[in-house]
Amino acid sequence: MTGITLLTGATGFVGRQVLRALSEKGVRVRMVVREGKQGQLEKLEGIESIVTTTDLFAESADWWADVCTDIDTVIHVAWYAEPGKYLQSGKNLDCLIGTLQMAKGAAQAGVKRFIGIGTCFEYDLAAGVLSVETPLSPVTPYAGAKAAAFMALSKWLPQQNVEFAWCRLFYLHGEGEDARRLVPYLRTKLTAGESAELTSGSQIRDFLDVREAGHMIVEAALNDVQGPVNICSGVPITVRQLAEKIADEYGRRELLKFGVRPDNLVDPGCVVGIRGITDMNKFSHI
Repeated sequence: MTGITLLTGATGFVGRQVLRALSEKGVRVRMVVREGKQGQLEKLEGIESIVTTTDLFAESADWWADVCTDIDTVIHVAWYAEPGKYLQSGKNLDCLIGTLQMAKGAAQAGVKRFIGIGTCFEYDLAAGVLSVETPLSPVTPYAGAKAAAFMALSKWLPQQNVEFAWCRLFYLHGEGEDARRLVPYLRTKLTAGESAELTSGSQIRDFLDVREAGHMIVEAALNDVQGPVNICSGVPITVRQLAEKIADEYGRRELLKFGVRPDNLVDPGCVVGIRGITDMNKFSHI
């Protein structure tokens, strides 16, 4: 790719890894960041320019058309994602509206590809093993807003001669992860030699390091894939197995206290992604 890629969310958990992957590929990048966050950006090769805004989700289509001048590809990672709040927040509607305005501006500017970031929660999770063919059935405002963005843009952008791909994230962990999430909680407790209070740990999940997710998103952006893409490991593992694997790094498996916290009765028992429908056979035992 010889043109410039526009990236949103570059200071966030996922966006930081996308920026690194773009830099490693030698891609020229223009970033849109919230005012005051410029100092959080890494100094990497390929950064062409930084555009600041008080709220990127409040900007108009015309504003985005101006920002997208000379842009070949948009990778839109930014979204409201505060742990414990984002799933039910009304801010998801603001993100949805702002994303649609961004896409309109991008099309107006002649952008060739638009890459959005979705979530596995858009799917009907009762299916357990989720392919891009799995029906959508979001149950939270977060997942609903993501699914609405996907549905609208997947129908509209191709009519504007803009290629569209939608990267659905599964259970990411790794560098920069919020301390309230499972893996940082485990590492904090194990480092301190304290007990980690957990549920039964029987839930089957698809965990992926955020660094690998960043590379997978960039690969989707730089090739000609269109439509939904699962950003997942494709490896089923229970929460207990993950916790024990981490505890073994410290030699302190005895600090894991399973069953102390009650299981969430509405939490799906299995959420595992597959990257292609032809891989479904290897999950027939789940």
